[in-house]
Order: sequence, then structure tokens, then C-alpha cells
Amino acid sequence: MVSEATTATLAGLSVTASFPFYLYGAWIVIDAETVTWSVLLRHLKFIVVGLVLTTVPVVGWMVPRLMDQFGGLAVLHAVLGLQAYAMLAFALTGIVRIFQAKHAANLYRDPDQDVDLNDLHENMSAWRGRLRIGVFGYVLFWIGAYLIGVVRYVQLHL
Repeated sequence: MVSEATTATLAGLSVTASFPFYLYGAWIVIDAETVTWSVLLRHLKFIVVGLVLTTVPVVGWMVPRLMDQFGGLAVLHAVLGLQAYAMLAFALTGIVRIFQAKHAANLYRDPDQDVDLNDLHENMSAWRGRLRIGVFGYVLFWIGAYLIGVVRYVQLHL
């Protein structure tokens, strides 16, 4: 049987490994002058890997053990982690609508059109706001949960 410390180490390494995928995925979109379909897919490949590397340890190991450790830093760690996923869900409410509007206007396949994104739909600026707030919130709460997780790891396993 694998020891608790080994499992905690593997979970921590997985979550740690997700951060460079998030950063590079974000950089792909930031660096692109125009977000084409291929840029979007490349971006999503890295973001999805980051999400998998974070979510699998959370769902498979951390959540089932939470009630056995309920108190102090474990609660703070869980609250920050849940808030990160709530912010991700909030961002998705913007992402989906932006995707739909850009797809309907064929801006992924034909990005050379001279169209202001805000002209695609009357709610585009609100959707883009949701996306920015959600992504910023996710990263902020993810970092907070990660740092608390590192402290908990050191306290429990070193």
C-alpha cells in the first residue's frame, strides 16, 4: 500500500506541475495578435492539461479525505480551492458566450475581418468582463489554495 506521505507528494507534484501549463496557455493568447481557431485550440490544450493536473488530485485524493481533517488550514485550503473553481465557472459563463459570438461571426476561421469584438453582440463587454474577472479570480484563489497546501504538506509530512 502506498503511504499517505507518498500520495501527498504525488498530489502536490501534480498540482505544482499544472502551473506552468496555465502560464504558457495564458501566454499563447496574450502573445497572439489575433486569436484564430488554431491559437484557441493550442491555448486550450495547455489549459486543459493544467486543469487535469489540478483537478484529478483534488477529486481523487483531497476531497475524500477532507472530512477526516476538517479544521484550521484544511478548511482554509478547501474554501480557497472551492472559490477558485467557482471563479472558473464564472469565467466559463463569459467564455462560452464569447466563443458562440465569435464562431457565429466566423472570426476563428477568417480572423482578418475588420470587426470590433464589442460590435458582435450587445453583451460582449460584459462577457469579456466575466472572463477577465473569473480568470483573475481563479488564479488568485488557486495560488492561495496552493500556498496553504504547501504549508499543510510541510506540517503533516516533513
